[in-house]
Amino acid sequence: MTIRVFLQRAGKSSIHRIAVLLVCVLALSGCDRETPLTLVKAIAAGVPALDPFFDENSGLGKDAQVASRPVRGSLQQGDTPGLYGGSKQPTVCDVDRLEQFLTDPRNDQKAQAWARALKISTDRIPDYLDRLTPVLLRHDTLVKNHDYKKGKAVPYDSLLQAGIAILVDAQGRPAVKCSCGNPLRPFAGDTSRISVKFEDGNQEWKGYDRSSVVAVRPAPRPLEKIALVDVEDTDRGINRPVGTSGAKDAAFDTREKRAVPNLAGATFGQARRSLTDKGLAVGYDSKGLPPDDARVTATDPPAGTELGFGQYVMLSVAGDSGSSGGSTTTPPPTTTTPPQSSTSEPSTPGSGSGSGSPPPPPSSAPPSSSPMPSSSPPPSSGSPSPPATNSPPAVTTSPPVTTSTSPPPPVTTSAPPETTSSAPPPPETTSAPATSSAPATSEPPTSEPATEEPTESATV
Repeated sequence: MTIRVFLQRAGKSSIHRIAVLLVCVLALSGCDRETPLTLVKAIAAGVPALDPFFDENSGLGKDAQVASRPVRGSLQQGDTPGLYGGSKQPTVCDVDRLEQFLTDPRNDQKAQAWARALKISTDRIPDYLDRLTPVLLRHDTLVKNHDYKKGKAVPYDSLLQAGIAILVDAQGRPAVKCSCGNPLRPFAGDTSRISVKFEDGNQEWKGYDRSSVVAVRPAPRPLEKIALVDVEDTDRGINRPVGTSGAKDAAFDTREKRAVPNLAGATFGQARRSLTDKGLAVGYDSKGLPPDDARVTATDPPAGTELGFGQYVMLSVAGDSGSSGGSTTTPPPTTTTPPQSSTSEPSTPGSGSGSGSPPPPPSSAPPSSSPMPSSSPPPSSGSPSPPATNSPPAVTTSPPVTTSTSPPPPVTTSAPPETTSSAPPPPETTSAPATSSAPATSEPPTSEPATEEPTESATV
């Protein structure tokens, strides 16, 4: 009713303006939705694929029940400590059987489609498989999956549940889903803009959390071994050489403490490598992975904190790098706390934040010269300043102070007449009378020409 009365009272031009305004508002609100959601098909652990490359009943691989762990950054590189899990059972994935199947001439069509999906030739399949390593996912992981349909590998984005057995390459990238032999490639979409579709028996699993979904990027260098966490005993770590299936595993204690190094000022790439070498994972708050040349400003927890294997260290970086402009704007909240408090806490790495404190040093510099602040203005004034500094360096300043603080009646009364009677004589009196008779009588003349003294005392 109110809207109708308003429209009746408003003219046509007003209604037109309102319509234009509404269109602009709707257009602006749609800007946040420019990036379309990527439809992702959920793949639950233990659920057979509908169109597999390999018969899943043949026991090529076996998934496990693993609770998905939270992540501190949706993009993780393949060498992140604790990213993957392992098991004492060496038969998580039977790589030899997969190789026999793909090199069998009767499966040549599947082998060609399989190799094409992984961008290799069929004659390289045995060598490629020999360099893959079986692991178990510890996070719900986004990948580019492939079904086998009509003689071709059909790609689609999927979310693999934690606990699924996969093969990873020498840079830690998912390469093959063990149970069905389907080839995997890195997920190329925006991890923050996904719509997960649960269907075909892949019901939403317990503990699913969209914020804990991860996509894997290749490690910056080929790996010699992959540091895993035993999914059945998280106190036990497993160092698995790349290209082996468990026979050469070496156990270690994940509870052994590792001190967070001092990384302030290092680049993100340098800090990441330092943490990885120590067995610590890298975390960040931004939507995208910060660039390697971004400067680290702070760590959480701080340097010196002791953590167990695979625990996250959050890195905050300076927000001045190109492609990750949106990504680096988020970390500053953690780094800005020191700068914001810098005004109140100059003691923190406030070399840069101490911009509020420098004013005191300049003001304190004049006192260090010996006189009070009143000594600095006379030099700043023109010609009178040289006589003042030449005749009494320390004495000249004190009389003005004494006259201002505790003015003796005779001196104060005599000073004004001298100043009023003659302003020119002061230079003559400063040369002889001041030094001979009394510094007190000579001082007023020197201070009198500097008629700014009243303004001095006012400013001080």
